[in-house]
Amino acid sequence: MVREEVAESTRTLQWKCVESRVESKRLYYGRFILSSLMKGQANTIGIAMQRALLGEIEGTFITCATSENVLHEYSTIAGIEESVHEILINLKEILLRSNLYGVRAAFICVRSPKYITAQDIILPPYVEIVDTTQHIANLTEPIDFFIEFQIKRNHGYRLKSTNDSHDGSYPIDIVSMPIRNVNHSIHSYGNGNEKKEILFLEIWTNVSLTPKETLYEVSRNLIDFFSTCRGRGYEFRGK
Repeated sequence: MVREEVAESTRTLQWKCVESRVESKRLYYGRFILSSLMKGQANTIGIAMQRALLGEIEGTFITCATSENVLHEYSTIAGIEESVHEILINLKEILLRSNLYGVRAAFICVRSPKYITAQDIILPPYVEIVDTTQHIANLTEPIDFFIEFQIKRNHGYRLKSTNDSHDGSYPIDIVSMPIRNVNHSIHSYGNGNEKKEILFLEIWTNVSLTPKETLYEVSRNLIDFFSTCRGRGYEFRGK
């Protein structure tokens, strides 16, 4: 009996995808299960996964734009339909995929008249645009249009400061979170000491990463974290 309990507690658990779909052009959905778990384990794992998914998954975004001869963010430029502020908002909506570390530069250099989209961005290596049709600006008169960007991979929120703009450089509010929503639920079955649990995990992403990719990444991060703690030989002492 003891041997069976030890075998049950040390078995290898694997996530299984039971549903996957594209809900819109910018929203993926995935539903996963983990079974069978002992009573209480599903809630522990579910909370840890949900918090890690919402806080640890990194995304790649444009964090800053630079253009010469621009007085301030709310300026208008002759020959461009949008204001500088509107262009910055459009840049914020661009979805990128990458394996970047650190900050990289990208730019647009075109001559109007032209309808500029994300496809016109010249990117550094290993960066990919998810939606190349994303609108940036509409050039209505014959002018040269040049703008340089900073691209960074990060997680969490970063709100620009009103004091950050200088030398034609304009920071962009970013939400470096490919995860749009996470939900978990638990199904119990069995009786008495034989009671087991199934963990259901639902993930919505912005299509820069798939739900399966985010699940793999956060699972690996949690395993690496606890493996590191064990490898350092931490001791827990009572009074």
